[in-house]
Amino acid sequence: MQRINAKLRKAIRRTWMKYAMRGVGGADNYERLDLAYKLGDPWNMESGLEQARFAATNALVERHFGHVGSLLEVGCGEGHQTQALRRLADEVYGIDVSPTAIERARVRVPDAQFAATDIHQQPWGEQRGRFDLVLACEVLYYIKDIPATIERMRHLGRACMVTFFAPALVRVGPHLERIEGLQKDWMQHQGETWLVCWWRNPE
Repeated sequence: MQRINAKLRKAIRRTWMKYAMRGVGGADNYERLDLAYKLGDPWNMESGLEQARFAATNALVERHFGHVGSLLEVGCGEGHQTQALRRLADEVYGIDVSPTAIERARVRVPDAQFAATDIHQQPWGEQRGRFDLVLACEVLYYIKDIPATIERMRHLGRACMVTFFAPALVRVGPHLERIEGLQKDWMQHQGETWLVCWWRNPE
């Protein structure tokens, strides 16, 4: 019975996401993204695959940046990855365009600060280098103007890191390759592959 229920939940999630995510890729379609979150954990962030991605991301952050004072997570969703990132920083901030997701993130990680907004409207200060690290995991391919988002990240962060599913390389990769001092690595788990890119910004 439990196995049947798991299969049913998976089928429901797949059907709902197929509907909710129409016209979302590269479109800044905030309403559709919020619609996706009407189903709890729409991206199955509690799965072993995603948990492995969180752990691999944390390992890369620790290796290249160590423990940081402040971290801004772009596209934090319901706070699943925020839980992992919380171990890496004294202060963690998260933004997502879905108010529904942000409500759940506040419950999941009560000692982080969250706002339902995009990176251009984040409320915690406009000064250059406001955050020690700005991190955007699995989010750039939903954004219409990737260069403007990257520039905003570069302004707000002393350093930046992005991760994305390998099939998005064609759309996302060229914008990152223009960044001076860009470094790259790969994460792999159960046959899935993600590219990780990071860099430090001039003072």
